[in-house]
Amino acid sequence: MAEESRDLSLADRLIREVDRALRTVAAANVAARPYPAEAIPDDLADPAARRHAAGLMRVNHAGEIAAQALYHGQALTARDPGLRAALDGAARDETDHLAWCEQRVRELHSRTSLLAPLWYAGSYVIGALAGLAGDRLSLGFVAETERQVVDHLQSHLRDLPDGDLRSREVVSRMQDDEARHGAEARNSGARELPAAIRGLMRHTARVMTRTAYRI
Repeated sequence: MAEESRDLSLADRLIREVDRALRTVAAANVAARPYPAEAIPDDLADPAARRHAAGLMRVNHAGEIAAQALYHGQALTARDPGLRAALDGAARDETDHLAWCEQRVRELHSRTSLLAPLWYAGSYVIGALAGLAGDRLSLGFVAETERQVVDHLQSHLRDLPDGDLRSREVVSRMQDDEARHGAEARNSGARELPAAIRGLMRHTARVMTRTAYRI
């Protein structure tokens, strides 16, 4: 995959990136792994609880849109072919998450965020800039992003309605993957980000979370 990326012309790479964006934002994503909640009965009957669960899973879906974009942007500008391949592999895990969240939102008779193109575009630019800053800093961005995502998913595990075992199973499986991505980045030599950047990332995530819950 890394050799193929180097051999592509600029026009081909741009076409590939547009195709990735359209697949992420506009297409029905298909998971490579089984849906984690397949065997769990859906016993969430209360309408208010279902609306709240749908809002939380819509936030998670928006987060996975952003994660795809971050990894794609970072892979585009990564210098090391091994890092580029690792970022592409992590993005494939996020595709599973995206498909799982979308399925759960539909099961709850709701919709995904209407602002998905905005989440993708903004995150893609951030990812590309992180990649341009250097591979170790890019890895640091992955490590910090995944640390914050793990904390975010833990808050959703606390906040989901008690009877929503299907959403809990999906979120728990996602959390395991995100923790693994963060550990892999740290083990690969991630450089810790400055406190100001970490704070800005948390603030940006809060804005997206509050917005995606409703829109």
